[in-house]
Amino acid sequence: MKRKLYEVAHSRAGDKGDVLMLSLIPYEEKLYEPLCNAVTAERVKHHLRHIVKGEVVRYEMPNISALQFVCQNALLGGVTTSLGMDTHGKTLSYALLEMEVDLE
Repeated sequence: MKRKLYEVAHSRAGDKGDVLMLSLIPYEEKLYEPLCNAVTAERVKHHLRHIVKGEVVRYEMPNISALQFVCQNALLGGVTTSLGMDTHGKTLSYALLEMEVDLE
């Protein structure tokens, strides 16, 4: 059964220059492994393809049941040079949560 990520997890965003960091934290610890299987760096890159122009790397943090995605070339040059509406990329955590995944 497909579900939107916002139904099973929450997300936070951070930035450094033109690099966006997105965390994905399941509401329930038992969903960590299914999320690891369903939410790959490639899927995130595809889902955010109109925003993230560079590489996406996923880091697993099993000790806190979280995933972190580091997205290169994602903020139109960075906070101090971007003319974008959301120079810090905070709303992109919500964009990630719109991804549909199959957790079975």
